[in-house]
Amino acid sequence: MKGLGTMTTITAQELEAQMPDATQLLSDEPEMESSLHYLQLMLLVSCLELAWQDRRDFFIGANLTVYFSRQQLKNRDFRGPDFFLVKHTERKHRNSWVVWEEDGQYPDLIIELLSNSTVNVDRHLKRKLYAERFHTPEYFYFSPDTLEFAGFRLALDQYQPIVANDQGWLWSEVLGLFLGVFNQQLRYFTLAGALLPTPAEALQLEVEKGLLMVQQEQLRSQLALEQVEGERQKLQQQAEQDRLRLEQEAAAERSKAQEAEAQLRQLREKLQSMGITLE
Repeated sequence: MKGLGTMTTITAQELEAQMPDATQLLSDEPEMESSLHYLQLMLLVSCLELAWQDRRDFFIGANLTVYFSRQQLKNRDFRGPDFFLVKHTERKHRNSWVVWEEDGQYPDLIIELLSNSTVNVDRHLKRKLYAERFHTPEYFYFSPDTLEFAGFRLALDQYQPIVANDQGWLWSEVLGLFLGVFNQQLRYFTLAGALLPTPAEALQLEVEKGLLMVQQEQLRSQLALEQVEGERQKLQQQAEQDRLRLEQEAAAERSKAQEAEAQLRQLREKLQSMGITLE
């Protein structure tokens, strides 16, 4: 989004001899053009940092100056990319990215956020610089205002357009992710098509996951209670059936006893009529 002027190439020995201490080189970048640009930049940074939270081998620069030559320092003719990623480096705080203090490493991926005042610079002059001087493998630009989006991959110091998939997303070999427009914002997607969440979205997903787990636990508890209640009812029914069976058996025994007593009484009466008395 910032301006670009002419560059002069110097040798590695000259760099080493002439460059100031990196600790003195603070980033000197203007504010983002609009709240849309600022929010888009924060989204790109926060989503990737969340996705790579367990990694310690990368650095993300957000509106941060990249220092790479004495001439640049003298003329102040170039300012840093809106978003850049450097891999295979230490994940730590930096006031700026100073190439000669970082083993000569330049960004592996750059994303510029277009604005009306810088669109031509970002499309052409910066594209040439990032290809021929930085040798940055991948370069993307995106307009938060118009949603214009394009990506390029380096081939012999020249950028070739990255072909979009059916969803209009562009594959980044550096990231191992797709970049694509979603809800008017530039977002990351996995190879399987899953959207990388923002920290807020990830928190919401965790809350929803927690609520789902609670609901599942409540359902399991309810099913367990219903199972216990079912067993209790079965036992109660069995007990009632046993009680009825015992009552029926007792009634049958009483009936038999009463019948035997009646037969005995009839026998005594018959014997008495015959003059026979039972002791």
